[in-house]
Amino acid sequence: MDAKERIDELTQLLNDANYRYYVLDDPQMPDFEYDRLLRELEILEQENPFLVRQDSPTLRVGGQALSKFEKVTHPVPLMSLQDVFSLEELDDFLIKIQTAYPNTAFTVEPKIDGLSVALEYENGIFVRGATRGDGVVGEDVTENLKTIPSIPMQIKNAPNRLIVRGEVYMPKKNFEKLNARQEEDGKPLFANPRNAAAGSLRQLDPKIAAKRGLDILVFNVQLADGVSFTSHTESLEYLRRLQFKVIDSEAFTDREKLKDKILAINEDRGQLACDIDGAVVKVNTLSLRDQLGTTAKFPRWAAAYKYPPEIKPTVVEDIIVQVGRTGVLTPKAVVRPVRLAGTTVTNATLHNQDFISERDIRIGDTVLIRKAGEIIPEILEVDFSKRPVGTAAYRLPSVCPVCGALTQRDEDGAFLRCTGAECPAQLSRNIAHFVSRDAMDIEGLGSAIVDALIERDLIKSPADIYYLDLERISSLWQKGDTAAKKLLAAIEESKKQDVSRLIFALGIRQVGAKTGKVLASRFGSLDALMDASLETLMDVPDVGSVTAQCITQWFAQPQSQNLIEKLRLAGVNFESLRVISDTRFAGMTFVLTGALSKFTREEATEKIELFGGKAAGSVSKKTTYVVVGENAGSKERKARELGIPILSEDDFLEMIN
Repeated sequence: MDAKERIDELTQLLNDANYRYYVLDDPQMPDFEYDRLLRELEILEQENPFLVRQDSPTLRVGGQALSKFEKVTHPVPLMSLQDVFSLEELDDFLIKIQTAYPNTAFTVEPKIDGLSVALEYENGIFVRGATRGDGVVGEDVTENLKTIPSIPMQIKNAPNRLIVRGEVYMPKKNFEKLNARQEEDGKPLFANPRNAAAGSLRQLDPKIAAKRGLDILVFNVQLADGVSFTSHTESLEYLRRLQFKVIDSEAFTDREKLKDKILAINEDRGQLACDIDGAVVKVNTLSLRDQLGTTAKFPRWAAAYKYPPEIKPTVVEDIIVQVGRTGVLTPKAVVRPVRLAGTTVTNATLHNQDFISERDIRIGDTVLIRKAGEIIPEILEVDFSKRPVGTAAYRLPSVCPVCGALTQRDEDGAFLRCTGAECPAQLSRNIAHFVSRDAMDIEGLGSAIVDALIERDLIKSPADIYYLDLERISSLWQKGDTAAKKLLAAIEESKKQDVSRLIFALGIRQVGAKTGKVLASRFGSLDALMDASLETLMDVPDVGSVTAQCITQWFAQPQSQNLIEKLRLAGVNFESLRVISDTRFAGMTFVLTGALSKFTREEATEKIELFGGKAAGSVSKKTTYVVVGENAGSKERKARELGIPILSEDDFLEMIN
């Protein structure tokens, strides 16, 4: 079998597996087998790039990042729907149509709370996908839509031109995973799945969208050359045959049964994979839709029944505090069990101290609770009339509930963090930072090995890395000794790193890799840095009052002192290897721009810092020189506007030599 035949075979096999997994929810191929075949296809495509098919599953990982989204004019407008907020309003809508057209059938389907898009196919190939925008003009998000596995890249027996409309959403389970990652990384949480889906679909880098786990439900045929339908349900069946993931829809002529269906959807919404905010009612017969027509804003043949938010009272029985991997303290209310949106709620997020204080939430309070975005239970307000006597205002702890270290408020005041250098809750994250490329640069200590070491209780702090031995770690690998010896050699080599890397590796807040270099150059050793007063630190360039306080507070912690002593006993270098004997660039700030040919940007920065200077990323009045390479752009223009001297690479080399 030649390469083309194998690529065709693998593409078909993998696309069929995707269809069964993501559309039919009936996986047939084991994950291991899928990954193996996908890897084989990737290798074949790399070796034969001219044979890559337009429907290749390898395209799902995301292509090159975009600089902006192009505008797209929809050939068929994507209209919005008129909202109704009560069953009485809905009845008025139904009766009005059935009075003029007796026995009219209406379809009912869930109203997915996501982002509406149009998918366009030419000769069966997916060529364009666009957001709804204002209904007439949207944005081209084709590359991001290609990352959604349930969207077919190629359709068999399709018309020459086909445009379908669907709703992109983030499944609840993927939303929860995304927010868990956000919380671990110390980033703001997404408010609800719709915001997460919209933000993901509008990422300029499709690789980010690919990681977010988006999905789609298709609910309308906008245009299909040479194909006609008599009803909406018929058109949906046609889309299913084309292997789209299609919304569930049911037709009714009886208004009471239709309303019962709407209420049933609401009752079951907690069990749905996606978030919904209502039910859509449409006239089923397409010719009747044409007769009813549209207003300037809405079709007269459809309405969206919006479910009222479900709010219930409950009692706050306790407030517990969890510590995330970045040290953020997250308060959570333990509430008396209450049923909301189809599930039993036993706790609610309290976000941070400001949230608690603004609402004055206390243990014992009766509160009104709802599911924000139908996912995250949150407290709306306190019923102060039912507050028990003797309750006290709640304050987050001043020490970490996990390790006992002091807590510190973030610079923006939103979050409280544990400052413990050896806090068990942060251990995996701290070690990952400690061994990273810009820190101690220990190759081979990936997240899987770190987690295995923690799980086996072999390391309890970053310093414990230097006390590992062959006997204890060789069992982590199938080939044992070889990989273990290689890791131990990398650990031993890292002891020689410059102290600037160690300062950064310690994970002191506000101290990045660049500040680590500045501190190492200024103090020469870790011991001198530890002994520095707050006033001395504030005098160091690029170290302000906040950073200085973070440094002194970190070194004052018993956990930090214990970590440092362990590192000292292990033989880790505490001295600066970059002694500045030539200070010709002292007090100077350089900006590098354009493509440099005589050295890399890192090498040039190293030279500048070696002679006591500073390399900055942007041009300002404080810039001393701008070094320009080929195709220098806005930074060179700004330097000329400000009258800042411009150096060629040769000029810069002459200054160095």
